[in-house]
Amino acid sequence: MRVDTDDFGRPCRCGREHHVDVKEIVIEAGAADALEEAMAEGYLKEYISPLLICDTNTYQATEELLEEIYDRCQVLVLDAEGLHADNYAVEIVENNMEDDIDLILAVGGGTIHDISRYVASQYRIPFVSVPTAASVDGFVSTVAAMTWDGLKKTVPAAAPLAVFADTRIFAKAPGRLNASGVSDLFGKYICLADWKISRLLTGEYYCEYVTELEEKALRTVKSCLRDIAQGDEDSCENLMYALILSGLAMQMVGNSRPASCAEHHLSHLWEMEVINPHLDALHGEKVSVGTMVVLEEYKKIAHAIRKGRCHVVPWQGLETELLEETFGKKGILEGILKENEPELLEKVDPSRLEEALEDIADIIDDLPEEREMEHMLEKAGCCRTLGDIGLKEEIREKSLALAPYVRRRLSLLRIRKMLKIEGESV
Repeated sequence: MRVDTDDFGRPCRCGREHHVDVKEIVIEAGAADALEEAMAEGYLKEYISPLLICDTNTYQATEELLEEIYDRCQVLVLDAEGLHADNYAVEIVENNMEDDIDLILAVGGGTIHDISRYVASQYRIPFVSVPTAASVDGFVSTVAAMTWDGLKKTVPAAAPLAVFADTRIFAKAPGRLNASGVSDLFGKYICLADWKISRLLTGEYYCEYVTELEEKALRTVKSCLRDIAQGDEDSCENLMYALILSGLAMQMVGNSRPASCAEHHLSHLWEMEVINPHLDALHGEKVSVGTMVVLEEYKKIAHAIRKGRCHVVPWQGLETELLEETFGKKGILEGILKENEPELLEKVDPSRLEEALEDIADIIDDLPEEREMEHMLEKAGCCRTLGDIGLKEEIREKSLALAPYVRRRLSLLRIRKMLKIEGESV
């Protein structure tokens, strides 16, 4: 499967001309051979001092198929144990890369890609994506999810020059990684709803074509969930294609708005470990649990709206005491406050919100019901409950209250701070 990237970088009915940087996307058995050919005789031949970044797991999974490519590169193998996309990993790369590096090859999953794309952006070096598992949708993203001194940030970064996803490699990845990719995709239900609601209330830019791409990615994966769980190669290719589509959607918009909102904010909160211990859970696993938690909350809001029990109240300002007792204890309160300036809820007119409640309920009604979402996640072997990732049920309400502060992006979860539901403390 080869994706024609020219199809995505055209003038759009949204009024913008979308831009896509990635030049070639190859998703098939033999993609590694295509990469070798491009480096030996093709458009990558001009790069004479490439750095290949992988970890101990992805090196072991690829050393045979990528043997000739490893021979062409300076190879940096990071320890997979406890590896995160953070300032410490970046420092290791910077301390070990030669001065004349002119190309970076990211051989791995989401963490290796975030580290590689960040370094590539900082040094203005092109990079090539070689995914080893269909585990995340960030392979062609233009942003990197980084942890900087304990604070989770999404920072501008480099899009790959090309993607070479070899089915012989990623289809053999542990099933848990494929399930993580499905989980990351299913979070799009929530973030697309959040995007529509934000457009409704604030006039935020919105692109129907980009939304259609994300919906196509969801349909592609929904059709073969059990086969993905069983490691079927064609189905794993479909999953990788869907993840790449989602990444291209982000590239077209220029940020992660089409692919990340309230469900990811919960995941990022738990990764910051301000209200919970360290979790032995993958990014996608936390996203699918976040998706279920937010979906249940949004359905409650829609039900309250339909019953006339949901009312708009003026925004009361930042929950300073809550922020101090959580983020302050971790020494990252200043960063969180800066992230939330200026406050997005100042843009939400209470009277406009009151008028839009029924429309918001309509958007929520279009989301899958909780049982349907749970069934889809179960078919793919995804995590679904707080307990699945090692969290206790009592963390739910505090997670819902804190998650909107992790990113300055308008979501219904953030807007909920302006909603009073009769019979509940909101």
